[in-house]
Amino acid sequence: MAQRYWVIGGEYRDCQFDEVVPGTEEISGPFPDAMRARTEWQRLTFRDRCAATTRYVSAQEARV
Repeated sequence: MAQRYWVIGGEYRDCQFDEVVPGTEEISGPFPDAMRARTEWQRLTFRDRCAATTRYVSAQEARV
């Protein structure tokens, strides 16, 4: 099974990034390689530069 990558995140209640604001969650993917996931992460991260409480991460799916 090939690796799959995902980009997940959204808007958080505050800059501690403990709780996502309901309805703002975003999941993008799967992507076949880390570079495509990173490109999507950059697009999402930098589309609203003023949003200090918005955060995204790239995650690799565990192989089973």
